[in-house]
Amino acid sequence: MSDAVSPIEVVITGLGIVSPIGIGTEEFTSALKAGRSGISPCRIWPDIASPDHVAGEVKGFTDETAKKVYLKSLRKNLKAMCREIQLGVASAHMAVENSGLDLTAIDHGRLGIEFGANLMLSEPEILSEPSVAAKDEADKFVFSRWTTNGLPKMEPLWLLRYLPNMPACHIGISLDCRGPSNSLTMDDASGGVVLGEAQRILQRGAADIMITGCTGTTMHPIKTLHQALWRDLAKSPAEPEKRARPFDLNRDGRVVGEGAATCLLETRAHAEARGAQIIGRLLGTGSSCVSSRDGKPNYRQALANAMKAALRSAGKTPEQIGHINAHGLGTPEGDILEAQAIYDVFGEELGRKIPVTAPKSFLANSGAGSGMLELATSLVALREGFIPATLNYETPDPACPLNVVAGQPLATTNRVFLTVNVTRAGQASAAVVEALV
Repeated sequence: MSDAVSPIEVVITGLGIVSPIGIGTEEFTSALKAGRSGISPCRIWPDIASPDHVAGEVKGFTDETAKKVYLKSLRKNLKAMCREIQLGVASAHMAVENSGLDLTAIDHGRLGIEFGANLMLSEPEILSEPSVAAKDEADKFVFSRWTTNGLPKMEPLWLLRYLPNMPACHIGISLDCRGPSNSLTMDDASGGVVLGEAQRILQRGAADIMITGCTGTTMHPIKTLHQALWRDLAKSPAEPEKRARPFDLNRDGRVVGEGAATCLLETRAHAEARGAQIIGRLLGTGSSCVSSRDGKPNYRQALANAMKAALRSAGKTPEQIGHINAHGLGTPEGDILEAQAIYDVFGEELGRKIPVTAPKSFLANSGAGSGMLELATSLVALREGFIPATLNYETPDPACPLNVVAGQPLATTNRVFLTVNVTRAGQASAAVVEALV
């Protein structure tokens, strides 16, 4: 669903990025220009269930760097944050810093948060000792022993470390956000949905500034096991950096990953009043969920619905869009359905011509973090006049007849783009954004 075009313009004034190809906009942009993949064997959890342990890992983000660099003002709170939460909170603080916002000069009652996250899981070792303590003499887990024997061995802050609303909580406390606050768990569709929610809050006049972001991972040991059981993880070729192959004829699955990104959204009036540098405009958003009565998702229809709704919300026609930032998961069936959805919205002639980029070829799939990270790829690239190339697109697939940008970045002067994502359950979201120099 989407709202009609509002006279209140929503702009982007800050960007925070924590990704497999770099932390911060400078490293991130440099990697996009150079065509440098962030996919490699996982070092944090070297035994994850992905083939050859390949993943899109944020390599420059460790407990020590979090304490000393990215979250130094929150060192005492780090023990209450799992890695996903840390990534998200760090990206939010980066976005505020990037925006030049003076926190001492604003009305904190009009500073809000809209944040997306995955459902968060603890690592297996966290539960191993409590579970063993609840076993009987025959080495069998006994539920009646959990409260007396197992639970006392749980870490005291366990629940707080893994609640998906905690990124917004930590951001709100640390930055003194007293305005509207909401947390969403929409997996891959989270990015477009939080943008839409934040945009409508600003357009209703309920806030002046919204810290709007997402964090996520599919690289977690348990989540990676789930992905492996679904049998759609990429297994080839041998080189890790070539595993993610959106829309390529020889693609064979998704690649797990992690990451977070945050945009600082403001009304144009507020941004101009404080002399902020405006780096983009959020023109419109849309979302849709389509499934049969027996729960089978209809990805094609959901994607098409979301894209159409975003275009209506933005007041744009397909001909005015400069490029599409695709979900591009890299699964054989999923990419075909996405290509069909693009044709449903753009028509066959324009569908064959409009440039398409697929950032998961750089970043892998971070679940809830994907949408905002992918939006960031187009936003930073367009500010420098190019559309990012899609890595590993070597052999076009006749079933996906799209104009995929490959080889080298594509120069462009059209800075309006459409970004789209969809979940395994058939929930889709889309956003139309204009990058500004």
